[in-house]
Amino acid sequence: MKKQNRLSKLVSTDGLQHAGYLAVAKTRAKVLKAFSYVIPIRRPMLFVGETSCDELCDMLINEGSTNVFIVTDAVLNKLGIPAKVTDYLDKKDISYHVYDGVTPDPTFKVVEEGLRQSLDAKCDSIVAIGGGSVIDAAKMIAMSQGNKCKPQQLIGILKARKPATPLYCIPTTAGTGSEATLGAVVSDDDTHQKALSIDPRMVPLAAAIDPIIMKGMPAHITADTGIDVLTHALEAWMSVNASVETDYYAASAIKSVMHYLPIVYEDGGDLKAREAMGIAAHYGGIAFNKAGLGYVHAIAHQLGAYYRIPHGRANAIVLPYVLDVNRHASKKRLAALAKKIGMVQEGQAAGSDSEIADHLIAQVRDLIKTLHTDPAVQDMQTSDFDKIAKAAAKEVSETYAVPTYLSGSEIKEILTKIKQASDTSADKS
Repeated sequence: MKKQNRLSKLVSTDGLQHAGYLAVAKTRAKVLKAFSYVIPIRRPMLFVGETSCDELCDMLINEGSTNVFIVTDAVLNKLGIPAKVTDYLDKKDISYHVYDGVTPDPTFKVVEEGLRQSLDAKCDSIVAIGGGSVIDAAKMIAMSQGNKCKPQQLIGILKARKPATPLYCIPTTAGTGSEATLGAVVSDDDTHQKALSIDPRMVPLAAAIDPIIMKGMPAHITADTGIDVLTHALEAWMSVNASVETDYYAASAIKSVMHYLPIVYEDGGDLKAREAMGIAAHYGGIAFNKAGLGYVHAIAHQLGAYYRIPHGRANAIVLPYVLDVNRHASKKRLAALAKKIGMVQEGQAAGSDSEIADHLIAQVRDLIKTLHTDPAVQDMQTSDFDKIAKAAAKEVSETYAVPTYLSGSEIKEILTKIKQASDTSADKS
C-alpha cells in the first residue's frame, strides 16, 4: 500500500520521466512478470464450430449443473441469440434464469442486480452469452457469488478468497478474448471510471466459439472488435514480459486478423472467417493474460470513460499513434513479427529492422482505413488532457510492462494528434 501511494505521488502529467517513477514502474513490471509465470493460469476448455454451444452445455451438465444463470444483454435476448442454449437446456430438462440487464461498460449496479437475481433463483452455474461487457459482468457475478461478497471488494489483484461459481462463456463478438482472461472491468456508476479485477479464479471453465452466433454481428462492430483483437496481440508482442508462449499466441492472432478481418467485414456470413476471428480473439486473450497490454489500452480506456467511445473503436483510433511512439524501442520485435507472419515479401525481408517495422505499421494503418473506422472523438476537450494523461500513465505503471515509458507531454501529444484528426474529420463532414 505504501509503494502504491508513493507511485501515485510520483505520477504527474508533467513529470512522468521522474527517475523514481520509472524505477517503481519497472519494479512493478518485474513483479507482474513473476506473478504471471509463478501463479498458474488455467485455460478454459475450448469448443469450436457450429455444435460448440451444445458441447459446452453437455459439459456443464456433466459437471453437475442443474440450474443455470444466463447472463446476456437486452439486444441479444430480443434477437433470440440465447435460444441456442436455452432450447438445448429445455431438451435436457435443465432449469435456467435469463438476466439481460447488462449494458455496454457494465457498472457495479448492473453486476449487483445480476448477483441478486442469481442468488434469488438459486442458480449453481453461470453462462455468459455476449461480448466483452457481458462476459466481464458475468465474471464479476460469478466471483461475487462464489466469494459471498460485493463486487467492489474484488477490485484489485488477487482479492478473492474462494473459487468463482462455475462459469462458462459463449462470446458473440470476436474481440475482447475475455472468455480466456483472468480480468474483468467494471465502471463506476457516477464517474464512469473503469475499475479492474484480476484473479486466476476468474478464468471461465469453458468457452464455445460458435460462428453461427457471430455471423449476425454488424460490419462496424465486426471492425471495432477485430481491431481490439489486433491491439491485444500487438501489445502482448511488444511487452517486456513477452515469452515464447505468448509470442506464439500473439503472432497467430495477428496473422489471422490481418487476413480474415477484411473478409468478414465485407461478408459477415463467411463462417470460416468468423470462426478464425473467434479463435484469434481467444488467442489474443491468452497472450495478454501473461504478457499484458500497454498505452493503447490505457489511453483508449480514458477516451471511453470521457467520451463514451466503444472500446474497440477507441483502440483503433489510438493504435497507430502508439505504434509510432513505440517504433524505436520495438523495431526489432516488430520486424521479427512481420517476418514471422509473412507480412513482408522475400525482397523486403532484407531491409533494415526500421524499414520492416515501418512496413508493418503502414499495413496496420491500411487495415484500419479499409474498415472505414471513424477517427473522430466527438467533443474532445484539451482541458481534459491532463487528467487523461495522468490516468493513462497510472494504469500503465500499475498494470503493464511496456517497451518504453511515456512522459505526460508525450501522452498529451498523442491526444493532440487525435483531436486534430477529429477536427479535420468534422470539417470534412
